[in-house]
Amino acid sequence: MTYAFTFEVPIDPATYARIKEVLGSEKPPGLVAHLVHRTPGGLRYTDVWESEAHWRSFAGERLHPVVDRVVTAALGFRPPEPVVEHLEMVDAWIGD
Repeated sequence: MTYAFTFEVPIDPATYARIKEVLGSEKPPGLVAHLVHRTPGGLRYTDVWESEAHWRSFAGERLHPVVDRVVTAALGFRPPEPVVEHLEMVDAWIGD
């Protein structure tokens, strides 16, 4: 079942770019779409995954270790986990 969510983080585009750099260019298995846009408080992520299991595997094995290290270095502290809003997907139409 498709799994989607959105949340905001208190980082700037340079910190986000550093996270992406450390993660590398290999697309995580099960990722459908990853969108990031600016907000007054930082950046908002909206993700769509093939399943929650795909997200949890990527988050636990690749993402969280990198984010913890990069964000803590950038901010000087580890911010609390963001509030995640789960989205009830109807469709995801992704172009080539």
